[in-house]
Parts: sequence; C-alpha cells; structure tokens
Amino acid sequence: MLMHKPQKNFLDMVPVRNVKEFARDGEKITLFVPKFKNRWMRKWLIPRNRSEHFRIHLDDMGSKVWDLINGERNTQEICDLLGSSMAERSDQDNPVEIRVTRFLGELFQNRFIRFR
Repeated sequence: MLMHKPQKNFLDMVPVRNVKEFARDGEKITLFVPKFKNRWMRKWLIPRNRSEHFRIHLDDMGSKVWDLINGERNTQEICDLLGSSMAERSDQDNPVEIRVTRFLGELFQNRFIRFR
C-alpha cells in the first residue's frame, strides 16, 4: 500500500525572502544576488572591477509581489491585495492567482525565497 504525503495548498504557504539586498528605482525593484557565498571565492574568482552580485530586475507585477512578501502574509493574501490593485487591468485568461503562484514558484526555484 502506497502512502501519499498530504498535499500542501500553495495559497496557504507563507513566502519568506532569502535575498536581503535589493534596490528600488521608482516602482521597480532590482534584486542583488551574490555570485558566490564563500568570501574566499568572491575575493579570488571575481575580477576587481566586477560586481559581486547578479542583478535581477523585476517587472511591475514582480516588484509589487516582492513588496508584499513580509514573512507573515500567505500567498492567498498577496493575491487578494494584488487583485484589487490589478482589477482595472483585468486579464481573464491569466488570473492573479496563477500569475502570482507562477512567479513565486520561479523565485523559489532560484532560491530567492523560501516557504514556511
């Protein structure tokens, strides 16, 4: 008899930021992700005039989602808050929940966030 793990609802999960450094340019956010975690590797493998970080530029929706990630709101609450601000740009083929969960899934895959 196979035992299945209970499925977790993505909308009930709470995203938490792993990337601590980011910059805001108007409405848009740029994440700064270290190229190497080890200090020794940063010192010896990155040329002097190069940045120690990858720059990840978020679009309008991504920046709004990033602002709403505070380690306390679950994905459903983020969708609800975004849904009201995006209602005027209603996209029937791609509802807010699908867009937000796809985006958070990509952030999770790239280890920019984690879930509690």
